[in-house]
Amino acid sequence: MQLDHALLRTFLACVDAMSFSRAASRVHKSPATVSMQIQRLEDRIGKPLFVRDTRNLALTRAGEELEGYARRILRLHDEAVEAFRRPDMEGAVTIGAPDDYIAAMLPDVLRRFASLFPRVELNVVCAQSTALLPQVDDGKIDLAIVTRTGGTEGRLIRREPMVWISSRDGQALERDPLPVALYEPGSQARTVTLAALGRSGLRYRSAYSSFSHSALVTLVEAGLAVAAVVQMAVPPTVERVDQDRGLPPLEPLDIILVRSKRAESRACEALATALLEGEVKTR
Repeated sequence: MQLDHALLRTFLACVDAMSFSRAASRVHKSPATVSMQIQRLEDRIGKPLFVRDTRNLALTRAGEELEGYARRILRLHDEAVEAFRRPDMEGAVTIGAPDDYIAAMLPDVLRRFASLFPRVELNVVCAQSTALLPQVDDGKIDLAIVTRTGGTEGRLIRREPMVWISSRDGQALERDPLPVALYEPGSQARTVTLAALGRSGLRYRSAYSSFSHSALVTLVEAGLAVAAVVQMAVPPTVERVDQDRGLPPLEPLDIILVRSKRAESRACEALATALLEGEVKTR
């Protein structure tokens, strides 16, 4: 029996996210592909790895045992890649992204990039898309992961669904007009949210506004408002609101990678490729 590294990485993404849909966002695959890969791994192991129901995901005893082996196997693999295939690359790259994109998209890629290119200094700037784009134009930021707005040019990383979230007790959903927490003026997420509400005819009020995803989530957790966020950034502390609760469907967001015209280093090229492909290329 052989354990495919790609299957093990998908398995660990599911373990860390405890959700096939959130794991799919982390490994840049569809939920159906993730489910298929887990099934293939279970077929090879000969035992189920997860206990599944409509809301929760939990490890079986076999899954708990495999997790330890999988982490050791992949850690040794990545260390071997670093030792024998690491290019002698130096320099510095500054990358910017909103806080929800940083948390959902960057950890795995940056961790592997740093292990393969330890001489490259990585600087991460957390800011909303509207604040990052001028800094890319000025050359202060080399790469930025942003939401496409208007004529913004960049390479498409993914098209990400937006979903409604509320507190677990659903307090805000019972209020009339509906209190809604919104991203800052000028953001595409805010535009999409307001457009959906406008089409629906639903009575609502703009209760709060912030450029910070974390701040919006805090307001939702407290039961003060509902909010629309990207699917990959829904935390386990809130509830995703199903369409049968009367909230309107939302258009997806295009998440793109923009690059400064001054960013021409090999290190910048390597990181851009890693972000677009979801993995680090050493050659």
